[in-house]
Amino acid sequence: MNSIAQKENLNIKSIKLDIRSEKDRDLVKNLDIDVLINNAGIGDSGSVSEVDVDRYRNTFETNVFSAIELTQAVLRNMIKRGSGRVIFVSSLIGRITVPFLSPYTATKFALEAVGMSLRDEMKALKDKNIEVALIEPGAYHTGFNQKNVMKQFVWMKKDSYFKDQVDKLEKKQLKYFEKIEMKSTKSIVEQYVKAVEDKKAKERYIAPCYQGAFIQFQRIIGK
Repeated sequence: MNSIAQKENLNIKSIKLDIRSEKDRDLVKNLDIDVLINNAGIGDSGSVSEVDVDRYRNTFETNVFSAIELTQAVLRNMIKRGSGRVIFVSSLIGRITVPFLSPYTATKFALEAVGMSLRDEMKALKDKNIEVALIEPGAYHTGFNQKNVMKQFVWMKKDSYFKDQVDKLEKKQLKYFEKIEMKSTKSIVEQYVKAVEDKKAKERYIAPCYQGAFIQFQRIIGK
């Protein structure tokens, strides 16, 4: 980022921030932040029936709890100033269930609730202009989905209720993402920009549009 800033002659300062480090989160307390994008996230996978619960704890610690703690730290100055915008990067997969991916998708369901609750709560501060929005990316070919899927098979191939089906499950899940993933990230990048720059923030910013429409259809029919 610094090299880009120098090339474009932009006055940008970048700092390392490990969202799970209280010391790092404390770095934001004295910053006058206009827009916070909670983008940090990790994934995991496996069947609810047998996956180590610590895998859930780990993903929730990064994707949900630390994001809440960072948001709370940033909101202190936003509320004091009377303006600001908080954005949570959720996922379209946080609105429907996907078998064997709940250690990850459950965190995105949680962010949906956290984001929309905070949005309504900030509206109650009538003398403040603090907006909250969600970004819901669909499937993009970044390699994240494949790494997420494969995490379960490290242990499922050794000991699992589904060990006789492991090869079939692996192929099925990888093929699913191969079919639906977008190669270009342009559409979601545009939504990030809109979420930051729109005069009035919408509740949700979704891309690709066709994936968002498909998810909404699944919800309507009770998926």
